[in-house]
Amino acid sequence: MQSNQHSSALLKDHYYIPIDLASVVVLRKWIAGGVCRCSVRLDGKTVLVTGANTGIGKETCRDLAGRGARVVMACRDLARAERAAEEIRQSTGNGNVVIRHLDLASVYSVSQFAKDFLDSEDRLDILVNNAGVMMCPRWITEDGFETQIAVNHLGHFLLTNLLLPMLKSCAPSRVINVSSIAHRGGRMDFDDLFFSRRPYSALESYRQSKLANVLFTRELARRLKGSGVSAFCLHPGVIRTELGRHVEGWIPLLGAVLRLPALLLMKTPRQGSQTSVFCAVTPGLEDLSGRYFSDCAEKEAAPEGRDDEAARRLWEESARLVRLNDTR
Repeated sequence: MQSNQHSSALLKDHYYIPIDLASVVVLRKWIAGGVCRCSVRLDGKTVLVTGANTGIGKETCRDLAGRGARVVMACRDLARAERAAEEIRQSTGNGNVVIRHLDLASVYSVSQFAKDFLDSEDRLDILVNNAGVMMCPRWITEDGFETQIAVNHLGHFLLTNLLLPMLKSCAPSRVINVSSIAHRGGRMDFDDLFFSRRPYSALESYRQSKLANVLFTRELARRLKGSGVSAFCLHPGVIRTELGRHVEGWIPLLGAVLRLPALLLMKTPRQGSQTSVFCAVTPGLEDLSGRYFSDCAEKEAAPEGRDDEAARRLWEESARLVRLNDTR
């Protein structure tokens, strides 16, 4: 009897382990999501990616550099940016990868960056507004803005508008705004965008900033109709990057507890970059300008992200806050 039980146990282990491994493989493939299979080359094109020294920004740069583009990596930390740029040059064989300093939390820095870019670059074909912060404490920027709405939306709003003349001159060209599924449930509080009068919630602030990305894309596409410049926004997926460092900081043990499941349940940065690359290079997307994408396919944005009146009001308020007319 003991021998039979032992044999049965061995058979059970032998039978179930492959199924478990197969399940993990299927799960990982499902989590990885869509893949950009477009083989378009970008030789002679110039791409600008913000927040490019780590995470999906870095992987977006690597992919586009591999297609032959001149890649400008706009980063706040130049030391880390140079290390990332050199890694990309080595891995792709494309030496035309450069770095520039950009602090999206500063209206002055964004304005200076745009001026220098327009003075020194010949063209801009693809702008990927990728940089962002997630659920950080209530920090106030030098301009008096709450940091999440400042970095995730206002900085990119100003940068895009200042670079529009070059984007138009290089049409057909594209603007890609990296948003998040977190825009669902977001709310634009135009009377208190910076949480000056209401209690600060890092999650509500993040949702508001990601909703702003979707609304900005919608209004930008409307204003650019017929110009040859297309605009898209996207959800990259839940990704293993540094972006969640503030969330882990709230509960010191949270990072350790989640680290192992994260290996199975989150995308890698390369997988997370696929929809950004898809929106940047896939031919024939022009008729979908203003739309929202996820896993390399068009998806419907939440109802709050399809509010044309809110999109128009956000544009006007953003232009006032960053003094857009004064920076031109």
